[in-house]
Amino acid sequence: MYIQRQLEPVVKKSLFKGKIIIVYGARQVGKTTLVKKVAQDSGQPFGYLNCDELDVLSQFQQADSSLALKQMVGNSKLVIIDEAQRVRNIGLKLKLLVDNYPETQLLVTGSSSLDLSNEISEPLTGRSDEYWLFPLSIKEVWQKSDSISRERDIEKWLVYGSYPGVWSLESNEEKSLKIKQLAANYLYKDVLKFNEVKNSETILKLLQALALQISSEVSFNELATTVGISKQTVASYIDLLEKVFVIFSLKPYSGNLRQALNKKRKIYFLDVGMRNAIINNQNPLAIRDDVGKLWENFVIAEKYKSQLGLGYKTNLYFWRTYEGQEVDLVEDKGGELIGWEIKLKRKGKKQPKDWGLYKNSSWKEIDKENFWELMDD
Repeated sequence: MYIQRQLEPVVKKSLFKGKIIIVYGARQVGKTTLVKKVAQDSGQPFGYLNCDELDVLSQFQQADSSLALKQMVGNSKLVIIDEAQRVRNIGLKLKLLVDNYPETQLLVTGSSSLDLSNEISEPLTGRSDEYWLFPLSIKEVWQKSDSISRERDIEKWLVYGSYPGVWSLESNEEKSLKIKQLAANYLYKDVLKFNEVKNSETILKLLQALALQISSEVSFNELATTVGISKQTVASYIDLLEKVFVIFSLKPYSGNLRQALNKKRKIYFLDVGMRNAIINNQNPLAIRDDVGKLWENFVIAEKYKSQLGLGYKTNLYFWRTYEGQEVDLVEDKGGELIGWEIKLKRKGKKQPKDWGLYKNSSWKEIDKENFWELMDD
């Protein structure tokens, strides 16, 4: 069953406006399905080039002129170039195409922002629209559902995550196997291929350490000691894991309030199912001791996916003072501060007293009962 992605109408509005459209995202989040659906609905004949295929990759590598590239893409008005990060000097090749054949709409996908964005940042300045696609969001899955269905879905979401290929499966056994396979592919295909990653065991130990610290502030020094690598290597690996869409981080918000922390960060997983697979814990919620952490990761990841994926770039932080006052999530909307207290069950907690010292600040509780409504805020 096809689930319409929130990004679909956004990409459709960008078609045939003289720019290359680039969709970033991890493997198996549905990039190919999305761009093919956009191409089919355009009403134009379209071409498809998959750079994972060796013959396609070889032709791209050898094409050294706009004419040779045009022969590759053919006469189609719209051409999909899938997994473009595989192609050496892809930025220059795309620039040649868009400059010489602006009537051809290029739809480009890439599994790693590290590879592709580095290649295209300079050659395609002003020539591309870039978007990010993530695992399924609640707005995509729950748009036409009722409260009972949503309640049933929560456990599936918190245990197995929302990758399309996992979400579509019926049994928990199938979901468990699929997300473990995706985790392995993530680690060994998209992370370990980079030259700076020398040891698969090291990156796995780091991911496991991060998985056990979701919702807590992390110290690079402590992680370095735990994993047995330098602080600099920890920082480098975390940066890499963010760029291949495994994790994301929140920095502390201070706003010049002297009591507020401003150093450590919190790190979350873009998909909690991926996190659970990494630590090999897919137990039901009733017997877990990390449900609160999973819920916090889930809610914050939904906010992150929404604001970045659709281009609603608001700044996200957490907030804590040296006295222990804290706010789980802070949204900075152009000077308007929204503080979110995230709990699975509402506890009637009062707003931290120092939070009110910030101008234009508000504070809200978000739990399982009001989650759906408040995610639109």
